[in-house]
Amino acid sequence: MSTLATGLKGRAELGVALLLGAVGVLVFLDANGLVTPYSKSDPVGPKAVPFVVAGLLVVCAILLAINVLRGGKGEVEGGEDIDLAHPADWKTVLPLAGAFILNILLIDWAGWVISGTVLFWGSVLALGSRHYVRDGIISVALSLATFYGFYLGLGIALPAGLLEGIL
Repeated sequence: MSTLATGLKGRAELGVALLLGAVGVLVFLDANGLVTPYSKSDPVGPKAVPFVVAGLLVVCAILLAINVLRGGKGEVEGGEDIDLAHPADWKTVLPLAGAFILNILLIDWAGWVISGTVLFWGSVLALGSRHYVRDGIISVALSLATFYGFYLGLGIALPAGLLEGIL
């Protein structure tokens, strides 16, 4: 084993710091590509929040890396109802990941309201709820609320997809 690998043994948190930094850079690059018209009534504009988030992610990544390199470690989960030796519950994780992936695949074509409904409903089903009708109604309501919340509250139009002209 190399000396670098030996020196980094037991410091898996550096991977989290690397991931945080990479996401921060990605958010910055994506925000840099935003094209928004200048408005006298809103001089800050919608570009400010992604830049702040990107900066905070990079700062957190740097601080975490410094902490880990100085010997800091994450605390082991000590919850009384958690069995740390128990493996991951793949019967929950895989359907939950599937709901997120399906949302990503559907959002441009079907629109946010449909893909968001699939995301919310699939998530509660994966997490064990069996109130299908109630969960479906709540999922549609959440999707519509977030769709109009983004549009009316933030001025951001989420994709309408198949419901273009109806929403």
